[in-house]
Amino acid sequence: MKELELLLDHYWVVKDDDKDVFYRVKDSIPEFKSFLNEKLGYGIIINQYLIKLEKIPGSAESFMGIQEFNHPREYVLLCLLLMFLEDRSRDEQFVLSEITEFIAGNNIGKEKIDWTQYSHRKHFIKVLRFAQTLGLMKVNDGDDQKFAYHDDAEVLYESTGLSRYFVRHFTADIMGFANYLDMENAEWGDLNADRGVIRRQRVYRKLLMEPVVYSQGTEDVDYDYIKKQRGLMEADFSKYLEYSLHVHKNGAMLVVPAEKNIQDGFPNTKAICDITLLLVAQIRESLSEKKLQINPAGGITLSRVAFDEQVAVLKEKTGNNWSKEFREMSPVGLAEKLVAYLEEFKMLRQLYDGREIEILPLAGKLMGSYPEAVTKGSGEN
Repeated sequence: MKELELLLDHYWVVKDDDKDVFYRVKDSIPEFKSFLNEKLGYGIIINQYLIKLEKIPGSAESFMGIQEFNHPREYVLLCLLLMFLEDRSRDEQFVLSEITEFIAGNNIGKEKIDWTQYSHRKHFIKVLRFAQTLGLMKVNDGDDQKFAYHDDAEVLYESTGLSRYFVRHFTADIMGFANYLDMENAEWGDLNADRGVIRRQRVYRKLLMEPVVYSQGTEDVDYDYIKKQRGLMEADFSKYLEYSLHVHKNGAMLVVPAEKNIQDGFPNTKAICDITLLLVAQIRESLSEKKLQINPAGGITLSRVAFDEQVAVLKEKTGNNWSKEFREMSPVGLAEKLVAYLEEFKMLRQLYDGREIEILPLAGKLMGSYPEAVTKGSGEN
């Protein structure tokens, strides 16, 4: 994997994790620094401990949260943990009760953390595991999993000193921000967001950070830029990342060579990815049989009931080849999983509070099937 890809694919590169990789990435930065500065507007943090590329998206999307988190409270707890770690120097030790006492005495928002509640403790364990995985802190003695069942459990931790580099630094005072749009706009100040360098960097970021950039119509300045600057953008992404740029009437995307094996790409080795490919192939078959129609935006609109029926039919036909988790899952439960997964990759969106489903154009570029020997061996038609 190229050094630039390492910076893009990982939150940061830590020297203590792999010195050879750290110095290899550090030495290679001059080769792509101009691309980062001019085309993406990204800065790089380099010090004796880590190298971090400030990966700012072109626009906020729902799938851009921390994948391990599924409740707002976990983000609150992470912020409080970062506040605690801010005053801890590198290699400084502390125990779990010090953290929980600090959090109990500090609130973010209206909700107060109550350690007597099992759900609060479970959420915090998830946050602690995330912090350890990222390298913000490490366990010296004990098991924080016990905290789920005993609020007086103790664990000895050690600060790595990396937490101070975790949060993005804003040039404006964020205390006056009312929503995420204020954070997006703060970077550009009073400049015209639809022209010049701002538009260029926003479009490059969108292509790099999103599965697909859809056209929003004739007035879409970002998609107009992609169409007009396609050759230049294609050359940039090919030169620095070996990615190819695909531009269609309704959407544009970067296609990563299969051998790159980046994190969170599509397709991947997850079982739900296989099921997704089978589902979109089945939907395309329904389209060819005139059971479904393409809408003016290039997608397919169907009721949630009809979508659930598609999933049930797919499970009946191919479910014997799936992993145990999905074989035993109800069709309704599987449909919920697939809706969430397809939304993450911008292949689907829900309309009218979920009563209708729109299969988006990206899904039309992908499909999968089992080899004939597999389907015959499982006794399927």
